[in-house]
Amino acid sequence: MSVSETTVIRDAPPAWISVMRMLWRDKFAFCAAIFLLLVILCAFLGPTLLEDVATRQNLRGRNAPPFDFSQAWTMWLGGDALGRPLLARIIVAARNTMMVAAGAVVCSMVIGTILGLIAGYSSKTASQIIMRLADVIMSFPSLLLAVIVLYMLAPSVGNLIVVLAITRIPVYLRTSRAEVLEVRERMFVQAARVMGASTKRIVFRHILPVVFPTLVTIATLDFAFVMLAESSLSFLGIGIQPPEITWGLMVSQGRPYLTTAWWLSFWPGLAIILTTLSLNLLSNWMRTALDPVQRWRLEIARKKND
Repeated sequence: MSVSETTVIRDAPPAWISVMRMLWRDKFAFCAAIFLLLVILCAFLGPTLLEDVATRQNLRGRNAPPFDFSQAWTMWLGGDALGRPLLARIIVAARNTMMVAAGAVVCSMVIGTILGLIAGYSSKTASQIIMRLADVIMSFPSLLLAVIVLYMLAPSVGNLIVVLAITRIPVYLRTSRAEVLEVRERMFVQAARVMGASTKRIVFRHILPVVFPTLVTIATLDFAFVMLAESSLSFLGIGIQPPEITWGLMVSQGRPYLTTAWWLSFWPGLAIILTTLSLNLLSNWMRTALDPVQRWRLEIARKKND
């Protein structure tokens, strides 16, 4: 290795700085990441700081209109049918909404990935059994299956996570299996097998790191889908029940007042739309950034502009 090559390697910035630079170049993805970071902060800190304010009733402020800046900042988006500030309730509701979506995505991703790795690298019999299980789950519409199960069980955060996770397992199972079937034939896997590496080491040390970026991209998109599914269930009245709150439940509670107080459903609905849009934009950027070929092109473009 020459001295110039050694100098370039030493002067190369850390990986996270390169990623941040690529994110900064895509303004839409950068704004989406900032918005999602704000939502996450609201989910962590909102209930601790504003739970009392969000549940305090004020009948004099029933259906208070938005943009009345003479009142407290929590009332800037208006009040609901019981005079509770909408802004504070949206911030507090972010925790349950994000908790359900994140819990369902993580559970379905872990279970589906493990089953997909087994189906893609094990015997044909085990693969057929696992794939038929996925076919059974996919034979039911996901939202209809969730409705049926939640009518039988008590609508709680835990049950909602379990139901939504089960409906999303086939997505990760089929994707990871298809990726494993392709990766297992590559030279580095064949070399590891010839050198005597165990099946567990080959799967988790050599195959999973190649498959994982694709699964992360899918999980980002799936996060938006699960959040919309939770909002739909809450809107139908079989999701999380009061006094717990989610954005979907707030939209449902504002439905009777759409003609007289549109803001009761509009603001939580806007929060759902912006969060879903941000996840989709960030997913598109991650699809490029996690692909070694596309990432190389982004880095070359960044260096030319710099």
